Amino acid sequence: MKIVVVFPTTTEAQFFSHPHVVTEICGVGLSSAAYRTHKIIMQHKPDWIIMAGIAGVYEHSALGVDEVVLVKSECECDLGFFTPNGFMHLADMKLDMDFSVTKEWNCPYIPVKPPLSIAKSNSMNAAMAPFVHVAGIDIENMEGAAFFQVCLAEDQKFLQVRSISNVVKVGEEDWDMDGSTRALAKGLNKVVDFLLAG
Repeated sequence: MKIVVVFPTTTEAQFFSHPHVVTEICGVGLSSAAYRTHKIIMQHKPDWIIMAGIAGVYEHSALGVDEVVLVKSECECDLGFFTPNGFMHLADMKLDMDFSVTKEWNCPYIPVKPPLSIAKSNSMNAAMAPFVHVAGIDIENMEGAAFFQVCLAEDQKFLQVRSISNVVKVGEEDWDMDGSTRALAKGLNKVVDFLLAG
């Protein structure tokens, strides 16, 4: 079985190693993640591809810093317009244009008995954006929605693993980078061993 793990940065990858896994770096942000994910799929043709990185947790979530989760859904949450009534996601707007927008991308490969807790996520290029919809969402990151879209379009089996490094709060600088990246490596090894055993 060929498994590729894609990290946005080398910092997030620093503590992870597994003898049966290829690691790649995709860069930070939605555009870079989309481009590199597609290139990595074409190059490696993996059985599984895993996006792995850190994430912020919303204050209303039951999850906490240094927890590691599998992401079951992603929303490109800052795609839309500011209106007199506030920000509206493009999928909720009625525009006289012929296009379609998916508001929520779901991972169909989450195991029935997952090896990690499950989370719902927002993705955006502007971290901690105060205008996005967060009700029912646990975490935020900067690459996941692009990764989901590319994998689904390419019919590629995929999972996303995120370790929580911080609380999503403007001005909050108490990030546990060391602890969250170490926890990420541990959680990733658990997921990889789970896939190999299956």
